[in-house]
Amino acid sequence: MTSAASQRWPAIPIAGWQDTRDTLHLYTQVVGKIRLANEPILNHWWSSALYVTARGLTTSLMPHPSGPAFQIDFDFLAHNLEIATVDGTTRTLALEDRSVADFHTAVTAMLDDLGVSTPIWPVPVEIPDAIPFADDHVHARYDPDAVRRFWLALIEMHRCSTCSPPGSWARPAPCTCSGVRSTSPTPASRVGRHPCIRVAPRTAGHT
Repeated sequence: MTSAASQRWPAIPIAGWQDTRDTLHLYTQVVGKIRLANEPILNHWWSSALYVTARGLTTSLMPHPSGPAFQIDFDFLAHNLEIATVDGTTRTLALEDRSVADFHTAVTAMLDDLGVSTPIWPVPVEIPDAIPFADDHVHARYDPDAVRRFWLALIEMHRCSTCSPPGSWARPAPCTCSGVRSTSPTPASRVGRHPCIRVAPRTAGHT
């Protein structure tokens, strides 16, 4: 990898942030389930994914069955979670060392206070031995620098999945990566021409 490329891709060795990674994953599951509960169901659960932004991650604007439309943003520069409604009201929660149980309780109270209460399935999915959010006092680590580096890596993943090779006619298809939705216009036939992806040339006898 070139020095320029390595500067763009931050180092995030798992040993240095595993506790934070696991906690953040559960935070995003809480928020993703809120989006899932308010959006029409889409195939592959695209309606639960979060989008990369210039400051972190967002649900994008969501309808609510009885309250105002709203969105939830993770700000990985200020390290806040903000819930904002189209009425102009907002609530903010600091992202810091906080158990998943406390995060879930705080986010639920913020939604209630804003008039956008949203019941969700209260257990994480696709995690072995999952602990219900309300009972999870095990995962409680938040390292701001590690989260910022993870977000910078997501920005690069987003760049690679959204830039189309010159002359591409591929139809963009939504995809998810670590719960983050982007747009990928790169079919297998175009990988070799994609500006962010390089593959080894074929050799005789190999397909």
